[in-house]
Amino acid sequence: MDIVLLAKAAVMGIVEGLTEFLPVSSTGHLILAGALLGLDDEKGKVFDIAIQTGAILAVILVYWHKIRDTVMALPRQTKARRFALNVLVGFLPAVVLGLAFGALIKAYLFTPLVVATTFILGGFIILWAEHRPPGSVRVEHVDDLTPLDALKVGLVQCFAMVPGTSRSGATIIGGMLLGLSRKAATDFSFFLAIPTLVGAGGYSLIKQRALLSWADLPMFAVGLLFSFISAWFCVRWLLRYISSNSFVPFAWYRIAFGLVVLWTWYAGWIAWNG
Repeated sequence: MDIVLLAKAAVMGIVEGLTEFLPVSSTGHLILAGALLGLDDEKGKVFDIAIQTGAILAVILVYWHKIRDTVMALPRQTKARRFALNVLVGFLPAVVLGLAFGALIKAYLFTPLVVATTFILGGFIILWAEHRPPGSVRVEHVDDLTPLDALKVGLVQCFAMVPGTSRSGATIIGGMLLGLSRKAATDFSFFLAIPTLVGAGGYSLIKQRALLSWADLPMFAVGLLFSFISAWFCVRWLLRYISSNSFVPFAWYRIAFGLVVLWTWYAGWIAWNG
């Protein structure tokens, strides 16, 4: 058993868990970490997507009561059926557009300039969203979303296919710009992540199964475990944080990280074509 490889897998899992649900782009951070650790080959890219499942398990655990109560109430409660429908409606655009344009995006948009631009532009969009005039919120709770709201957030989520955008950032900030409260946008982003990331992970494993063998199981298991643990702490912290804080610090972090992308690319350290 390669202890060094398992240690690298643990680090990658921690990076995934800490960045997946923050508006900072887990993909960008995994590209950086993978390049520094030497896990940036084709198998490493499958690993990056697969360990998202660990982060999703953390979300399921944190929101377990809501998920369980919704499933139990589906046969008799309109509110539960509407919530389930909203998640499905929000998930569908990513399926359709991902299958249609995923390969083209990977072929043409994974460039240093695109990654850096989306990091920096995303930071300024967050600053703009956080300085909206008072009274622009019309949806306070995740249960108050309509299917049209869910569709709009689902379409916004598709912007995250562009590297460096951040799925969480697109859905949370996009939701806020569409009139959702910070709490409602964050909650719906988490629920929307469950089918989106599980689907992406499963699809990637099936599509790239020829690259994998049973010998890779320990590395994937360690990555999943550490992704789960770090995501669990991160999600719980973020839910407390948003109750009395804005996303402005993340905006400035994104801008700084975008400059790091340009610097490391210009210096020839990282290709940023993950």
